[in-house]
Amino acid sequence: MAIPVILPKQGQSVETCAIIGWKKRVGDAVKAGEVICEVETDKASFEIESPADGTLLAIYHEAGSQVPVLATIAAIGKPGEKIEAPAHQTRPAVGPSAPVAPPRPASPDASVRAVPSTAGKIAASPRARALAAANAVTLAGIRGTGPGGRIIERDVQQAIADQGRTVQATATVAAGPAPSGSVQEITVTGVRKLIADRMLVSLTTTAQLTLNASADARALQEFRSRFKESQEAMGLRGVTINDMVLFAVSRALKQHRDLNAHFVGDVLRQFTDVHLGFAVDTPRGLIVPVIKNAASLSLREISAEATRLATGCREGRVLPDELAGGTFTVTNLGGLGVETFTPVLNPPQVGILGVGSIVPRAAQGVSGSISFIPQIGLSLTINHQVVDGAPGARFLQTLSGLIARFDLLLAQ
Repeated sequence: MAIPVILPKQGQSVETCAIIGWKKRVGDAVKAGEVICEVETDKASFEIESPADGTLLAIYHEAGSQVPVLATIAAIGKPGEKIEAPAHQTRPAVGPSAPVAPPRPASPDASVRAVPSTAGKIAASPRARALAAANAVTLAGIRGTGPGGRIIERDVQQAIADQGRTVQATATVAAGPAPSGSVQEITVTGVRKLIADRMLVSLTTTAQLTLNASADARALQEFRSRFKESQEAMGLRGVTINDMVLFAVSRALKQHRDLNAHFVGDVLRQFTDVHLGFAVDTPRGLIVPVIKNAASLSLREISAEATRLATGCREGRVLPDELAGGTFTVTNLGGLGVETFTPVLNPPQVGILGVGSIVPRAAQGVSGSISFIPQIGLSLTINHQVVDGAPGARFLQTLSGLIARFDLLLAQ
């Protein structure tokens, strides 16, 4: 009997994965534990191994497909063994040695049919229902791609993104034909497509407001110099200015729980523990790992964890659970010379901090004299649905004070 290859669940929050590519073709011999394909979520990539020795008899989802977790993506067995395509799968790619029973015929209106329901209730995951409710999206008009046709969060995100593309397409037609000349067309797939969809969902489902401020960065620069010159055994040489900002943010959030929160549907969840996400630039796109319980970690521990997670993201070794559960996010473009910018929320989080470069700015002293001191740019985006401007400004005030007096923060 042929053995199915199941797409494993990648963490608690991941409902679908994209197949990047197949390492084996139909008809190839495979060994148990041998990598047969690579898949990715919106944040990380993973390898799928063969569950047994045999021949790859069928591939049910080609490269580029979005596949719900726990779905059958391939079959492995003996050459010539008869297999049948699982329900809700595409027609498999097969070789001449593997006859396959034809898939069940789809209904003519399969692309718009309603998902299966129980007692009149549409089958949908809790996350999908919450997102749909927050955006006034009717579940009955969405085709589910989850097991048994269940609507999952990804399906709702796609529906919202499709609405945005319809508006964009109308605007494009109104603008007239595209300019002449050479052009390179790039199909947006995989992580880049997922990021594109999530950014569109973020901007179309939240009321985003950005507040800009700056903080005296002299203490950060002084400590950075002292850390670089410290004894290696102290483990502080690798502490960066961004690590110090993460440390200060984790402490500021303990005083401002309204920023350390999620907004889902009509429910605001404020968290006691700070699980701090931070953006990492990788060849595959933007990835946001999470430092768990950041407010209970020392500066050295935060630095070590940030380094470990960032390295895992860039090398493709980060685990799904290390990308989930963030309550607030920090993104730093200061190293690229950006002073202030407008960071985009990572729903359901209600706040994200953008960190800019350190530049000299004029400041008036107690005596009235003007001097130039190094200031670090801080750009806070909040969901104005649940966070007003004043609480956001108070958070920035607290954070600026902690950064300016970093010596006192370390002494706490």
